[in-house]
Amino acid sequence: MNKSTIKAYLAVIATGLILFTACAEDEPLEPLLVGSNPDLAAHSAEFKQEVIKVTDGVYVAVGFGLANSVLLEGDDGVVIVDTMESVEAAIAVKEAFSKITSKPVKAIIYTHYHSDHTNGATVMAGDDNPDIYSHAATSYYMDRIATITRETTYRRAMRQFGTLLPEGGLINAGIGPRLEFDESKTLGLLVPTKTFSEDHLDLEIAGLKLILFYAPGETPDQIFIWMPEKKVLLPADNFYKSFPNLYAIRGTAYRDVKLWVDSIDKMRALKPGYLVPQHTRPVTGAEEIYQTLTNYRDAIQFVHDQTIRLMNKGLTPLEIVERVKLPPHLARQPYLHEYYGTVPWSVRAIFDGYLGWFGGNATDLFPLPLKERARHFADLAGGEQALLDRAKQAVAGEDYQWALELTDQLLQLNPESMEVRKLKASALKALGSRQIAATARNYYLTQALEVEGKLHIGMMKIPDKSLLKKLQVGDIFNAMAVKLIPEKSIDVDIVAGFRFPDTGEAFTVHVRRGVAEIQPQFPENPDISLTVDSTVWKEVATGFRNPALALIKDVDKEGGTLEIIKFLSLFKSDD
Repeated sequence: MNKSTIKAYLAVIATGLILFTACAEDEPLEPLLVGSNPDLAAHSAEFKQEVIKVTDGVYVAVGFGLANSVLLEGDDGVVIVDTMESVEAAIAVKEAFSKITSKPVKAIIYTHYHSDHTNGATVMAGDDNPDIYSHAATSYYMDRIATITRETTYRRAMRQFGTLLPEGGLINAGIGPRLEFDESKTLGLLVPTKTFSEDHLDLEIAGLKLILFYAPGETPDQIFIWMPEKKVLLPADNFYKSFPNLYAIRGTAYRDVKLWVDSIDKMRALKPGYLVPQHTRPVTGAEEIYQTLTNYRDAIQFVHDQTIRLMNKGLTPLEIVERVKLPPHLARQPYLHEYYGTVPWSVRAIFDGYLGWFGGNATDLFPLPLKERARHFADLAGGEQALLDRAKQAVAGEDYQWALELTDQLLQLNPESMEVRKLKASALKALGSRQIAATARNYYLTQALEVEGKLHIGMMKIPDKSLLKKLQVGDIFNAMAVKLIPEKSIDVDIVAGFRFPDTGEAFTVHVRRGVAEIQPQFPENPDISLTVDSTVWKEVATGFRNPALALIKDVDKEGGTLEIIKFLSLFKSDD
């Protein structure tokens, strides 16, 4: 194999190691001609872009991005609570804040690790070198830039937030106008410099007395901020104007619903006079706030407790979904309309959080393979054409969910059928247009475009090489493990060693018959070994550096180049 062939082969196989790849270029999408739920459309007024003065020294920027940013003005400086989703969004907010005060930023507080709250920190900090506060767990979650599920959660997030929808598709994102998160945006994340792991942390910054309370709920690192002298409470993402997102359809680990209720009770006990959430608009008046928080926590507890009660009666998740509805006195509350989270999704998440995926019906233990099940559906209908006719009838009769279930069977039998794909897309669009939940609408409409072949969601490349400093070398190896192709490696037994002299780290990758065992030390007798600077390896793994040139110029190798190529190819899928 000559050098040019090696380079070409490496350029192909290395994409299997890349953790962040660029989104595929698609033709500009035509406007979506679909209707909308009037309640969801009216909810957009919640995100009118403005800076609201809550009380003296407390200002919140609403509508500049998915989340809010809060300015707390002190004697000789300011505190910024959450920093928006990108540098660009933060610039707009900082410009608006500059019209209020030019005092330096003494501190930034992250309420939690979600990117819509942290990615504009460099802008807010400027040259002021502020302390950056968070819960101790926040750093752990922020370090996980490259998680092993990033590819699927990114795609699902693009659907949930409707980020890629054309004109006529996106109404709003449920808790904000939209999520502006693509390759055109710059990320300005800063790592927390001061953290706490106790129940609370008392601070005095620029003459402002602040108490940071640990309050797990939407995330396990969530905190809320209490200003006792002003009776101002910032509840972070444990409260906003929507039924809470007890489960996010983009894909999240179980959110402990009981802890969420406890956190709201902790807020409620303080009897705040001003409530300034990180999504949607502030609430004023101690009595109104107390009752609103009471209703909010009661709704969460009701869904939790009734799910558990029916679980204990032996009902399956879908049976429980049919039975658990918010009581009328809660369902009619404006802060509990299902713009973002929904009761049915919450029920299923709570069930799974306590009991796992198995609903208790033995039929579900070993279900038929999907294609075999689809064949039975077609046979019952009288053949594929008859099944297709039934699906068309379902769409014509506006029985759209049934149409989706039938077209799914047809696509198992003939995945490339454009007739079926268009039929499914029409049902998805119709269902999407009816949803009060922005998350559901956005997911339906985005997936409709995917089914039609009009939209492909790739992976967003890391836009800023400086972010690689926060990427751990171990994350790259963990990602390699889940990229191993069993069909290529089932008869392979090979040990590779990696050394990173600049960090003192070393790793073993033992590919053993379909499994890649990763160990954080160098192997005793590797079949191949590579010694490379960690920055070079990160740049290769994230697409900033040509892998072929890196292997030839920047990597010390023991073992033939061909053997290394063969090893790396085990992690590259042919599809």
